[in-house]
Amino acid sequence: MSKLSLFSSFKKRNNYLSVEIGEDLTSLSQLLVDREKSVHCENLIGAISLPLGVAGPVIIPNKERKVKAYLPLATTEGALVASVNRGCKAINLSCQAEIFISKKGTTRGPVFKFRSISRAKKFVNWLEENEDILRKEAEKESHHLRYLGKKIKLVANYVFVRFSFDTGKAMGMNMVTIAMARMVRVIERKTKIKCLSLAGNFDVDKKPAWLNFIDGRGYSINASVTLSKEVVEKVLKTTPTKVYKVWLAKSLIGSAASGSIGFNGHFANIVAAFFAATGQDLAHTVEGSLGLTIADVLTNGNLYFAVHLPAIMLGVIGGGTNLISQRLGIKISGAGNSEDLARRLGMAVLAGELSLTASLAEGSLADSHQRLGR
Repeated sequence: MSKLSLFSSFKKRNNYLSVEIGEDLTSLSQLLVDREKSVHCENLIGAISLPLGVAGPVIIPNKERKVKAYLPLATTEGALVASVNRGCKAINLSCQAEIFISKKGTTRGPVFKFRSISRAKKFVNWLEENEDILRKEAEKESHHLRYLGKKIKLVANYVFVRFSFDTGKAMGMNMVTIAMARMVRVIERKTKIKCLSLAGNFDVDKKPAWLNFIDGRGYSINASVTLSKEVVEKVLKTTPTKVYKVWLAKSLIGSAASGSIGFNGHFANIVAAFFAATGQDLAHTVEGSLGLTIADVLTNGNLYFAVHLPAIMLGVIGGGTNLISQRLGIKISGAGNSEDLARRLGMAVLAGELSLTASLAEGSLADSHQRLGR
């Protein structure tokens, strides 16, 4: 058993581990700017530094008005911030950008096992008939939580249930898990059926899955821009036709040929950097890597470019968003709520995907990484 947990402070753990492994770890303790009690990390010894860059500002359409926003990106990959920044410039020179956000809900999916299919089917019927009881029990957990619905899958003698919740300004996985435990206790008490696992992978949490792609999870984001031929040539250094051909070969045909779930260039790049900068759970980058990039050359020769992100898990309160640096990241973005933050991420992905595809069409990808990434 590790002795780290026996120490009362992260500095004492840091000193102990330094001696134990024969390496000076003092710099890690100096990087921690948060109070230890506010950090959700066991055996804490300090913090890791991650470079923070800012792209933008980018003009974000928001209902009847437009908002100018900066995009914080924490990354170790050279050229990423520059690429998103170039995409922002191209978007700002267009008057035809759109973004729409749809809340799909945070999901948790327990699994139940039965001795026969007929018993499993009776249990499914019970869930359908008693949904209101379960909803009321879940919503007792927090006044920020609202039950949205369920999806049931019968697999022989197993029953998988995917419950969805609106968790307000929080990403809400902890909130939902605790609420799910309350619901399961009611189910077990009333049906005498034991839950096999509170999470049965039908959620689907932190794993690539077509279910998340199709049904969505967290927020679904659709963002697009129409760029004139002149902007594509001046800012992106290529042509709409070349961008279209690269998109078709790479994001569509290449993704299909490789069996990829994500039909895009590099959503995960921007999602991970944005998540790290704003205190999101980095493992949800998996869901963020799902999605489609769409390109078209219009009859007037202009370029239509769009991204669809079906499963973005984020929030502005709770978890890592309470850390000092990440709270500042959210402030840099100017987001006041989760929908605002999702819009900023959507525009960041649109900008980054546009710039990468154009760079491939131009033939400058290797050169830019040679210059900025090495």
